[in-house]
Amino acid sequence: MTMQATLARTPKEELEKIFPQSLDALRTTMENRPDNVPEDRVVRLPMGMNANANDLVDPYEPFDWLASADIPRLLYNPASGMELSEVAGGGSSPGNWVVTHYDDIDRVYCDNECFSNKGTAEFQRLIGETFPSIPLALDPPDHTQYRMFLWPNFTPVHITKVLEPQIRKVVDEMIDEFAMKGEVDIAWDFARVFPVRIFMGLMGFPDEKFDEFLEWEWAILHSNDFERMQWALRNVLGFLRGFIEEKRANPDEFLTSRIVHGEIKGRKLTDDEIIGMTWFLWLGGLDTVAATIAQMFRRMALQPEIQTMIRDNPDCINGAVEEFLRTQPILNTGRRAVKDFEWHGVQIRKGDPFTAFNQAGNFDPAQFANPRTFDPTRVGNRHHTFVAGVHICLGAHLARRELRVLLERWFARIPEFRVKPGTDTSLYPTLLGIRNLHIEWDASKVKKG
Repeated sequence: MTMQATLARTPKEELEKIFPQSLDALRTTMENRPDNVPEDRVVRLPMGMNANANDLVDPYEPFDWLASADIPRLLYNPASGMELSEVAGGGSSPGNWVVTHYDDIDRVYCDNECFSNKGTAEFQRLIGETFPSIPLALDPPDHTQYRMFLWPNFTPVHITKVLEPQIRKVVDEMIDEFAMKGEVDIAWDFARVFPVRIFMGLMGFPDEKFDEFLEWEWAILHSNDFERMQWALRNVLGFLRGFIEEKRANPDEFLTSRIVHGEIKGRKLTDDEIIGMTWFLWLGGLDTVAATIAQMFRRMALQPEIQTMIRDNPDCINGAVEEFLRTQPILNTGRRAVKDFEWHGVQIRKGDPFTAFNQAGNFDPAQFANPRTFDPTRVGNRHHTFVAGVHICLGAHLARRELRVLLERWFARIPEFRVKPGTDTSLYPTLLGIRNLHIEWDASKVKKG
């Protein structure tokens, strides 16, 4: 059988209902336009896409045209109200530059002399906290020492020896719970739970905090309600600080304890360094893999030929995981210019914010041949779903292993599945994703574990 699946192609008029399909339709006016921003580059791009749910087989299809050769290399998106970058400590701005082509996105991620990650995702500032999110919100050289301190816990070797047995155990246990029922809410009852169980085990967090963790995380990242965000932040940091103190008194083998009792260059970590790293891991460990899993199963349920491809060719699982990641870029990531410079004929100023639009760049035909083909044999699949450069996702290897083990165990046991009739399959093509997705299969064809 063929080892490729053609991603959806939707008529332009249908895509227009979700997202404009021409630059002219996106252009807008801007009263406070900075004088270094050309008037014809000002467009209206809803960066989070959280207001643009759709029910397409490929929910990212409406955005890929922004990587076309005829699209200007730099666009400018006016701010609308309080932007996330401002909430999370990035400072206010009348708007932000948007890059949509692969090589430009790569520069934003990798050129540390021109672009900074400082202040990123520092939601804790909403309640007056001043510690940084470590290492995410730091630039080299400070970033390097902290990443190297944490890195041994996320290497492929460590994952294979220490974490993979637990990953397999959790996957098998969870599949056992619903396999013979012939159905499951794969988003709520599986995707939401599985990676968090692995993360909590890695950190040594108590299982009974599971539901509270997810409630707090949802309030911080998805509620858009400042009071609720502040409530959740106080609860999270209160718990983490108490847990850190408990580990001071009672060390164990888990990552939180290793941070608490760790050293860098022969010195003990400060309180701000300990809470900064623990908070960063907490924030990043809860829903990125969950969102990917939910969207991955939705795609397979709506395009069963992908299921058949993987089931008949289990050796393609690694490549399939990379294609799911490439075609489901759940985050568009920001940076700030650290100096004045000229780029693509436009003057960039120190402090200008940038958004790397992965939802287009991961489909750039200049980087990916036949970008709208799901091809698990694709060579050199250097997508930006995990970002790139020094800030490439610390947990990328763990996320990949979780997805690979999941597909391996799932297709060893569960027959062809489909969306349960009456299920709403619409989603937000972002980290917010899909909260519920009921799928079903013929329970009589389930294989024993």
